[in-house]
Amino acid sequence: MVYDVAIIGGGVIGCTIARELMRYSIRAVLLEKESEVGFGTSKANSGIIHGGHHGSPKTLKGKLEWLGNQMWDTICDELGFGFKRIGELTVALTEDQLPTLDQLKQQGEEKGVPGLEMWDQERLLREEPRLNPDAIAGLYAPTTGVINPYEACFALIENACLNGLELVTDSLVQDIDQTDDIWTIKTNRGEFPTRFIINAAGLWADRIAQMAGVQPFTIRPRKGEEYILDKRLMGLVKRVIFPCPTPVSKGILVIPTYDGTIMVGPTAEMVDDKEDLTTTVAGGQTVFQMVRQVVPGISPRDCIAEFAGLRAVTETEDFIIGPTDKKGFINVAGIQSPGLTAAPAIAEMVGDILRDEGLPLQPKDDFVPSIPKPIHFVSLSTDEQIALTQDNHHYGRIVCRCELITEGEILDSIHRGARTIDGIKFRTRAGMGRCQGGFCTGRCMELLSQELDQPLSQITKRGGDTWIVREREEVAK
Repeated sequence: MVYDVAIIGGGVIGCTIARELMRYSIRAVLLEKESEVGFGTSKANSGIIHGGHHGSPKTLKGKLEWLGNQMWDTICDELGFGFKRIGELTVALTEDQLPTLDQLKQQGEEKGVPGLEMWDQERLLREEPRLNPDAIAGLYAPTTGVINPYEACFALIENACLNGLELVTDSLVQDIDQTDDIWTIKTNRGEFPTRFIINAAGLWADRIAQMAGVQPFTIRPRKGEEYILDKRLMGLVKRVIFPCPTPVSKGILVIPTYDGTIMVGPTAEMVDDKEDLTTTVAGGQTVFQMVRQVVPGISPRDCIAEFAGLRAVTETEDFIIGPTDKKGFINVAGIQSPGLTAAPAIAEMVGDILRDEGLPLQPKDDFVPSIPKPIHFVSLSTDEQIALTQDNHHYGRIVCRCELITEGEILDSIHRGARTIDGIKFRTRAGMGRCQGGFCTGRCMELLSQELDQPLSQITKRGGDTWIVREREEVAK
C-alpha cells in the first residue's frame, strides 16, 4: 500500500499534524523512533501556551504563536487533557528593563492579543505578593495558559488513530529514496512507500532532510534544565512569572503547572550532542539564582526532581515550514519555543501546503473529534469516588500514594497505549510525587506485565534498553 502522507516524528508537532490530517479521507502513517509518542523534546517542554505577544510578528513563529494560542481551548474541550489559562507576568526589576515591557506590549497589540496591561509596583505586589518587593513593574497577559504537553500528545495521537491513522513506534528511519512520484522510507520496522513526507523529526530533522537529498540546514540543540518543586509550594505564585527576555531566551521562569506543582527553568545552553539530557550543578545554581531574584521564597531545598530538554534550533532562530526542491517532501523543522503554542496553527498550515502541492483533502463525513476523557480519581467528589469504586473495584486501590493515583487509572492508561513506566507516568502522574516512584513503580510494572503479557524483565522505563529489572542468572554450584 502506498500512503498519501507519512509523518516522521511523534512529538507534539507530529501528533497535531496527524490529528489535523485525519479529518480528511487520506491514508496516513506516523513513524516515531521512540517507544511512545511525546518521548522526545515534548515530554521535557515547559508546558506553557504563550500569550501571543512574545514572538515578533516579522517572524513565522511570531505569526503562528497567536494563531495557535487561540485554538487550544477547543482542542482541550474535545480531547480532555489538562489545560488552563492562568495568565502571566513579565517582571521588570530595573528602569532599563521597562522599554522591553513596552516592546512586548506593542508586539502583542499589533497581533491583536487582548487584555495586555502594564501593572505598576503596587498592583504587581498586590496580585503576586511573593514577588521581589523591588520589582517596579510588570506586563500582564491573561491569554497565557499551562498544559500537560505529554498528555496532549497522547490524546492527539489516540484521536488520530481512532480516525484512521496508522502509528508505528520504535521505528527508526534509516534511509529515504524517491522513484518518480513515490518516496520510500526505509526503517528498522520495514519500508513505507508514500506520496508525501512531513519531516517533523525535531532534533533530527536536518538528518532526515539530508537523507532525502533536499536543501540542507542544520539543527543545533539548545539545552534547557528544569527543576520541579515540592507540592507544598502550590500557590506560591498564581501566574507564570517571566523575567525580561534576552535575544535567545525568554529567561528562567517560575511556572505553576496545570497540576499545581511549581516548576522553575529552563536554562538555555547550546550543546553539540543531540542526546545530552544531563542536568548539571552549574545549571541548577543558575536556575535558582535567577528565579530567586524574582521570587525570593524559592529554595533549591524544595527540589524533588530535575530534567533537561533539547530545543531544535536553526541558524535563523525561526521555524522552517514549507515544501522543498524535492516534490512531495515538506519540512516542519526548527520548531523551538513557541512551538507548543503554535502547534495547531502549524498543523493547519501543513494541510494548506499539501493542498497546494496537489494532495486532494476531502473532509470525512465520519470524523470523530473527541475521545473518552480519562478519569482523574483525586478530582472527583467523595460521592463520585464511592460510586466509582462500587462499580469498578480497581478504583478502590491506590497505587501512587503521593499523587493518589488508583489501579483503575493505571489500567486505563495501559489500555489507551501506555507500554512503559514513563508512558503510565505521563498519562496519570503516577511516579511524579515527592518519592518519585519509589512506592508505585513495582506495582506499575506488575500491571504492565499482566496487561501486556510480558515478563517483568521486558518492562522498561521509556523503551529501548531502559530495563528496570533483569532475569536472575543461575549461579553454578
